[in-house]
Amino acid sequence: MFSAEKLKVWEKAIEFAEIVYSITGDFPADERFGLIHQMRRAAVSISSNIAEGSSRSSRKDFVRFIEIAAGSLCEVISQASICRNQGLLTPTQFQALYLSADEQSRMLSGLRRSLQGGS
Repeated sequence: MFSAEKLKVWEKAIEFAEIVYSITGDFPADERFGLIHQMRRAAVSISSNIAEGSSRSSRKDFVRFIEIAAGSLCEVISQASICRNQGLLTPTQFQALYLSADEQSRMLSGLRRSLQGGS
């Protein structure tokens, strides 16, 4: 088992990416290389950066990858807001994604604080 697989935050990031894939699956075909691609790429980046950071030899490096993961999470929320405004996401879909992102954000922040020694 790789070290990232032991982290609940990594598991949640995988689940978050699955939510993004699911909701973008119903988007119009003309968004295939636009919002669909952007949202999926950012969502996958979250778990990828957690995994890569967990393999680093220093806590400082791990923290940097957690910060990048948090940035990718914010990207997805920004893109989801555009999708909601364009009628590509229902209010229910947006709310579900937002709540999942909020949980993910809190978990990433907690991990970052833990790696920094509680500061």
